Amino acid sequence: MGTPPAATGTLYSNPLAGPADVSGWVAEGPLSLGARDGALELSGSLDDGEFGDHAHWTFWCPVEFPDGIRITWEFLPLAEPGLAMLFFSATGQGGQDLFSADLAPRTGYYPQYHSGDINALHVSYFRHKYASERAFRTCNLRKSAGFELVAQGADPLPPAEDATDFYRMELVKDGPRVRFSINGLPLFAWRDSSDKVLGGGYLGFRQMAPLRAAYRDLTVEKI
Repeated sequence: MGTPPAATGTLYSNPLAGPADVSGWVAEGPLSLGARDGALELSGSLDDGEFGDHAHWTFWCPVEFPDGIRITWEFLPLAEPGLAMLFFSATGQGGQDLFSADLAPRTGYYPQYHSGDINALHVSYFRHKYASERAFRTCNLRKSAGFELVAQGADPLPPAEDATDFYRMELVKDGPRVRFSINGLPLFAWRDSSDKVLGGGYLGFRQMAPLRAAYRDLTVEKI
């Protein structure tokens, strides 16, 4: 499940080389795990044509992180359509741990995450699920609960058929500031000017079926 948190520097490092590396992670929804050339392959196990929004899933790293971090990982889309995103700064709305029994059960159904009893930020960086998303591709940052779109930038990721190698994703969360880039290209920077700035919390990957994608080299650093 990766290295435990440290006080400074690298807080967490996981090669994501296969299912054994995420044995302690928490899956919510119908997730299938596999290995692909030294990377972790993630996909849904239900047909989204039949099960719709209940065919999607979220996969949480079981480590709670402080504020002031840099998150990096590598991503490769394998088969479309679909959508990929990262949740971060995720906690219970009342300050509970994300996995507290006091919170409502979560099954991968999206409204439970953006309008339920948890707070989180989430960036959707591969929005190729619907025709309208594929026609004008953007990366979206939302703040929840409330599903508020707070920042947006262009999405440089190609269709899966044109992706020949992994893309390096980098997200910085530092107090009210969030920055996101792919392969070193800045896509958006946002400052939360509200009186409810989110702090530390959990991070997790999410996909919309039927996307298949590979992940590797997740690192979380204190900045």
